[in-house]
Amino acid sequence: MRFTACSIALFVPLFFTSVLLADDNAANSTTDGKLRIIVFGAHPDDAEYKAGGTGAKWAKLGHHVKLVSVTNGDIGHWQMAGGPLAQRRTAEVKAAARVLGVTSQVLDIHDGELLPTLEYRKLITKLIREWQADIVISHRPWDYHPDHRYVGVLVQDAAFMVTVPFFCPDVPPLKKNPVFLYSSDGFKKPYSFQPDIAVALDDTFETKLNAIHELPSQAYEGGASGSEEFLRTVPPAADPVARKAWLKARWSERQSGEANRARDVLIKLYGEERGKAVKFAETFEFCEYGSRPNAEEIKRLFPFFETQTQSEK
Repeated sequence: MRFTACSIALFVPLFFTSVLLADDNAANSTTDGKLRIIVFGAHPDDAEYKAGGTGAKWAKLGHHVKLVSVTNGDIGHWQMAGGPLAQRRTAEVKAAARVLGVTSQVLDIHDGELLPTLEYRKLITKLIREWQADIVISHRPWDYHPDHRYVGVLVQDAAFMVTVPFFCPDVPPLKKNPVFLYSSDGFKKPYSFQPDIAVALDDTFETKLNAIHELPSQAYEGGASGSEEFLRTVPPAADPVARKAWLKARWSERQSGEANRARDVLIKLYGEERGKAVKFAETFEFCEYGSRPNAEEIKRLFPFFETQTQSEK
């Protein structure tokens, strides 16, 4: 059965509102001296895929990380759609958040229908302010999927507005502009992704893998690009050992490729010996908007660089 974007609206319950998950105490603690990071992904899997490992590293050190799915993913599957799929994918990212030790939120915006409107600019601005973010991560605005692109545009548009007092005056503005980062992608135009930050995931790779395992509609069923043929290549749920091994092989290739493409950055941040040895990584590019951190600020914002260096002495 095929669904159109318009018909999907009939399936998503009106009461299916934004879902806030994980530790409420952590989400509300803005004065404990810990970093506060918010990651925007277009769909319920994007933030986990792009920054789940780094998010887990921050969370392990006691910092507060929130992964936001800007759309509810209600057409992101080849066999099902509408409210049931949106609810399924929300449950998936909730489970993944527990594994990563982070907070998760899914916004009630239809998959494939995100636009860079004033309404959504205000929404993204409020979310960044409410989280009191030190770091904001999003897609670049040149991605293949319109939802990905417009997440990038909306976050860029919010980058200045988060500090403007009379824009969305119902939520207090931030006193300091956060550092804005792009997550990685492989697109070349108008320019290729340029990693400024590369985070070693060797000690967090299994955690990220366990989180992705909790996203079966995408990880094992192929999401919107799946098919019966694809399913035949995936070990069945009844064989969890083989299934997990299949997933590990795919993600080992993906994260090792990311590490290899950013080898120079890894060496710069971790030192030559450690940087050359990193197997898996997630990478990020500084956005020109927002704060531009110097070397000391980078150490503060990414404390695991310093932790890794000290542990090797």
